[in-house]
Amino acid sequence: TVGKIRAAINRCPSISREKLLDRVIQHAELIYRVSEESCSLFEEMFIPFELQLQRNQAGYACITKALPIPSSRSEIQQISDKWLLHSVLMLVQSWIEPLVYLQTSLNLYDVAPDTLLNKTKWVSEKLISLEQGVVVLIKKMLDEGLLTTNSEQGLFQNDAQPEMLESVMRDYTLLSCFKKDAHKMETFLKLLKCRQTDEYNCA
Repeated sequence: TVGKIRAAINRCPSISREKLLDRVIQHAELIYRVSEESCSLFEEMFIPFELQLQRNQAGYACITKALPIPSSRSEIQQISDKWLLHSVLMLVQSWIEPLVYLQTSLNLYDVAPDTLLNKTKWVSEKLISLEQGVVVLIKKMLDEGLLTTNSEQGLFQNDAQPEMLESVMRDYTLLSCFKKDAHKMETFLKLLKCRQTDEYNCA
């Protein structure tokens, strides 16, 4: 991964910080939009309304819950530009492995539509591109060299041969949690853009 990131930095020496930030935001917007579509499609195909209610009542924890990511509006407003980028990078890196697992799991379904499989694969690939873009942006904006962030180990557990219902609910939880985190990535990056252009009017 470090090699890929270094290659990305070498490929983008001339792009301006503003254009790079715009490109990263576009990536994040697309990832969030496709994650919404994937989650809705999965619900329609595999999750009866009763199970949706059960899932909400059970309060499944998202795999990134342990990460020190700001959640309230006041917390987000108070953190620095550096920490906004750091938070996006942590979220991106934490989801790369789970999304690879999700593709493998969906391939085992008898009736998973190609549309869902293709969307999941697309998001997984775009997430790696987003990671590279954020790292280049950090280098350009902070001029501190590579800022590496290791995903916390043990966040993601792959149980052996679960019951089919358990597998479906786990995949649904993954998709739902990723959709929330993709929205956070987009929100943080747009706030950063706002701070660069109109610091005093960023809500």
